[in-house]
Amino acid sequence: MNFFRRPRVFDTTIVVVLALFAGLGLILSSVQTGVDGALGSAHFLLTSVLLLVRRSRPVLVAGAVTAFDVIGIAAGLVTSATVPEAIAFYSLARHSSGRPSLVMTAVGMAAYGTVMEIKGPGIGQFLAGAFVVAIPAGIGALVKTRAELHERGRRAAADAAVQAERRRIARELHDVVAHHITVINALVGGARATLAPEQEVTREALESAQETARQAMSEMRRLLHVLRADGNDGPDAATGVGADRLPALIGEARSAGLPASLTVTGEPVTLPTAVDHAVYRIVQEALTNTRKHASGARASVRLAYGSEAVEVEVLDDGVPQQGGTPGFGLGGMAERVALCGGRLTTGPRPGGGFRVHARIPLEAT
Repeated sequence: MNFFRRPRVFDTTIVVVLALFAGLGLILSSVQTGVDGALGSAHFLLTSVLLLVRRSRPVLVAGAVTAFDVIGIAAGLVTSATVPEAIAFYSLARHSSGRPSLVMTAVGMAAYGTVMEIKGPGIGQFLAGAFVVAIPAGIGALVKTRAELHERGRRAAADAAVQAERRRIARELHDVVAHHITVINALVGGARATLAPEQEVTREALESAQETARQAMSEMRRLLHVLRADGNDGPDAATGVGADRLPALIGEARSAGLPASLTVTGEPVTLPTAVDHAVYRIVQEALTNTRKHASGARASVRLAYGSEAVEVEVLDDGVPQQGGTPGFGLGGMAERVALCGGRLTTGPRPGGGFRVHARIPLEAT
């Protein structure tokens, strides 16, 4: 049954069924009623074939069927509106909207009403001709309205489910991750307080760790605010991250013990929000991976602005550590770049180290 619910299959089936009736009528009319009956059946067949494009060209189909029916009624080939006419005007209201649909419906009502009144004088004939258009068009409009309301309800339910899931994630982040970051910050602060005065290097490292933990908590709070909000701007909308914060990110990496540098080429431009966030997160994740998996490595970041695209590249010269649990960083990068219409390449460098390169077009966003 699902096979026949496909639009093209369903429309073809309708036309085939109507064509069979038209063919049978054509044969019987040729034998019993002569040329006029055969022309009437041919007229029915022609208007039926037009229904093959009733979804893609509803206004054209309704206009063509109206023209053929008016000519057929005036010539005496048919006595009234036909089944193809009802389907055509139902499709007009169901699959079209706006002024063209309304104008075509009004034209159809006037045309059928006028030709019916000419064939059989009287206001009743005119109204009958108008109703043969108004009724299927009204049914089509009703079905369209119900379908739109159903789709709107489905989308509302999906949005509600997404919002509920975002709030659940926000609760988990607050109750678990934020708690652990707070504990780490407190432990680092306690350890720093117990250091001897001469342990200055260790003190600086702990201060950097404590500052990083505070920044993580600040960003976590902003992210929780976004997750709890009803907007659809994405989880980075209110975090304040972007290409302009890359120098600060490089500074944080240096404070954490990773020698890193930043090179910017081209004329800096204001990036679309999604691209701006993606650039920052790619560099952030790449530097994090270097610290985790290539101890003692040096990293370099290159941000290149172009007229059609922005490129970001992160290189390191480290030797990957064996073992460890793979994370989701590279997959997350690929998803961000793909959503912006760009391309991401990652992998070992021929001379050693690792390379992350993303090219994101500006027009695609």
